[in-house]
Amino acid sequence: QVQLVESGGGLVQTGGSLRLSCVASGRTFTFSSYAMDWFRQAPGKEREFVASISRTADSTWYADSVKGRFTISRDNAKNTVYLQMNSLKPEDTAVYSCVARASTSKYWGQGTQVTVSS
Repeated sequence: QVQLVESGGGLVQTGGSLRLSCVASGRTFTFSSYAMDWFRQAPGKEREFVASISRTADSTWYADSVKGRFTISRDNAKNTVYLQMNSLKPEDTAVYSCVARASTSKYWGQGTQVTVSS
């Protein structure tokens, strides 16, 4: 059983910052074997890709909408992936979920709510 638990969401004003964390656990789960992604879903909208980081953190990818404002990172010793979100905008309001992705498996967290007030 693999568990991904997100935290760090909340209510913030436009221009503010938040740092999301996602801790992975599982008896046979090897965190460093998985690329990690962040996705988000706003009310009434489809889920969209936000950011991704490779297993060894040597490569990262971002959606155009967050490039230059968000930073994804990971700590394999702590089984944790982070999403630093700066210069937040109302359109960033969504439930943010982390994903552990390997060639034959994918696991999703439950998500954490981020609300940006104007």
